[in-house]
Amino acid sequence: MIRVISGTYKGKKLKRVPSSLVRPMPDKLKQSLFNILHDEIKGAHFLDGFAGTGSVGIEALSRGAGTVVFIDEYYPAIKVLRENLARCGAEDQARVIHREFNRAIIRLSKEGVGFDLIFLDPPYKLLEDRDPLKVLAKRAVVNPGGKIILRHYRKIKPRNKFFRLKRSVTLGDDTLSFYILNASCQNRPS
Repeated sequence: MIRVISGTYKGKKLKRVPSSLVRPMPDKLKQSLFNILHDEIKGAHFLDGFAGTGSVGIEALSRGAGTVVFIDEYYPAIKVLRENLARCGAEDQARVIHREFNRAIIRLSKEGVGFDLIFLDPPYKLLEDRDPLKVLAKRAVVNPGGKIILRHYRKIKPRNKFFRLKRSVTLGDDTLSFYILNASCQNRPS
């Protein structure tokens, strides 16, 4: 069972995506994430990348995020995500984008959208094949002072030159890596 842990929607049960391609975030890991982000959630512009069921973004809304953009390219996940938002009555603060992650970020960049907090939970294989952090830096969608949180398998060591690792938390096989922009990437293109 997936549920909202705290906040406005506390206790709401969320649907799962009936597929092994979507791995929901365990409650213990989600609780750790939001304990760390506690003071930064209120009013934040939040991105839930590779959103799956939407449980992380919905948790952010429940805890006071201003808006959340959900991105996923897997249609069954988008369908469940929309149902989960409706269960919580959170549709007005959410934007759901059914598109491949890089293309969605390019689109958001062209619209001038920026985020205070970005949570990425890509398929582990994708981290080895492509670097979702690169498109975030290249398209300048991270607001000044913003953070990126990447969930990855503990044995994978993501490499990037755009962000500086500030903190890592490992629970079981999962690691949450917290990044901020490198000084050389602080300026957004005009």
